[in-house]
Amino acid sequence: MISSVGRAALAILLACVASGRAQTQAAGTVDPPNTLTDAARTAGWRLLFDGHTFKGWRGLGLDSVPTAHWKVVDGTIMKIASGNVPKLADGQPAQGGDLMTVDTFGDFELSWEWKVTPGANSGVKYNVSEELSMSQAPNRAALGFEYQVLDDDRHVDGKLPNHRAGGLYDLIAPNAQKRLRPVGQWNEARVVFRGNHGEHWLNGTRIVEFDLGTPRLDSLLAQSKFRSIAGFATRRKGHIVLQDHGDEVYFRNIKVKEP
Repeated sequence: MISSVGRAALAILLACVASGRAQTQAAGTVDPPNTLTDAARTAGWRLLFDGHTFKGWRGLGLDSVPTAHWKVVDGTIMKIASGNVPKLADGQPAQGGDLMTVDTFGDFELSWEWKVTPGANSGVKYNVSEELSMSQAPNRAALGFEYQVLDDDRHVDGKLPNHRAGGLYDLIAPNAQKRLRPVGQWNEARVVFRGNHGEHWLNGTRIVEFDLGTPRLDSLLAQSKFRSIAGFATRRKGHIVLQDHGDEVYFRNIKVKEP
């Protein structure tokens, strides 16, 4: 039988537990990786990575996943570091292995988490035409808009504003509201692409916004490395791609919502 003192102590303990639980919920409890809540499903989200397999993915230009480049480890998609291999002028492997969704997407909202190792470079590309990529890039590098994934401080690309993490690669630099978490920590990313409008989000803040077919974007395209690629910015349904830039990088919680 519990004494009155014991009952009082137990009541205090339970109150502390409840308070801690409430504070955790108020702070925004993180759901287990690679899962969807009932509310998320109701809102139309679906997982692109189940946390265990490459179901729904294949290599760009391939019928299967290039397992020398990618593996699933501890609930993440890991880009395996390529090591000292031949590279193109921009640092990409001469024989790369970009990982591509089997499905294509038109209007969508994409959400995922990423983290890099020191000095690493990668990206998440979207609106990717496999046909255009294979005709223009012999190293199987996807051609599409890219949400840059980067160690800004250690990689040489960090010296260029429109090559920094979260930016629309080689086109638009992240704005001053960007808050990038340190190397080794997970960053929360989101891309919104509807009609001709696009947005990049990082850790809850919109850091890039653009509209296709406007004088602003046309001018930026004319100054970019994509200027000679006919049809690069033509609106279409495309694949979502995890970039193989040769470095060790991790992805998880990849999910998409379509209208």
